Amino acid sequence: MDSSPSVTTMVTMIWFALAVDLTAITLLSYALYFRRHGRRDLLLAYVALNTGIFGVVAMLTNQEVGMAVGFGLFGVLSILRLRSDLISQGEIGYYFTAIALGLVNAVAMSAPWVLLGLNALLLAVMYVADHPRLLSRHRRRILTLDVVHEDPVALRQDLEARLRGRVQRVDVTEVDYVRDLMVVDVRYRAAEEVDALAGRTVRFPVPAWAGGRR
Repeated sequence: MDSSPSVTTMVTMIWFALAVDLTAITLLSYALYFRRHGRRDLLLAYVALNTGIFGVVAMLTNQEVGMAVGFGLFGVLSILRLRSDLISQGEIGYYFTAIALGLVNAVAMSAPWVLLGLNALLLAVMYVADHPRLLSRHRRRILTLDVVHEDPVALRQDLEARLRGRVQRVDVTEVDYVRDLMVVDVRYRAAEEVDALAGRTVRFPVPAWAGGRR
């Protein structure tokens, strides 16, 4: 006896999964990404990738084939995205999540509660992981300095004066003695934070070359 779902049931599952997918990608791309980062071009890319993957995988009636094609698209689109326009690591996270939502909603349409749970999980993770208040003081900069510091202490002090923050890690990526410059990758904590123990705003001295007092 054939246990495959009827055409009516299949159409119902597709429409339900599509509704969930469109709701999820709207929340991800507009409510989360666009409101926090403001790039309209990537918002369109996330929606197009998500719905495109959902449409392709949902139309394949064989679930194993659908999963194989879906993961293949995931890999190919990931490579194409990472080799094209420059985007931040955070935007890459949204990109992968948009693809994953389309794949999950197309493959798991026959299990509504699993589908809803996975959508909620992916959205919740992105909401928390990219929340503006999460580690908001921790920042990263790649700087090109017009001086070569041989002394790590002097380098750290120079960077703290320039960045107005507390340097936590410095990686020197390039040193050019001919042009007298160095490129550094800096992780630091912004200086606007309030010292909870002292009850005052942390301030760092302004160097003489930047217009401050000695």
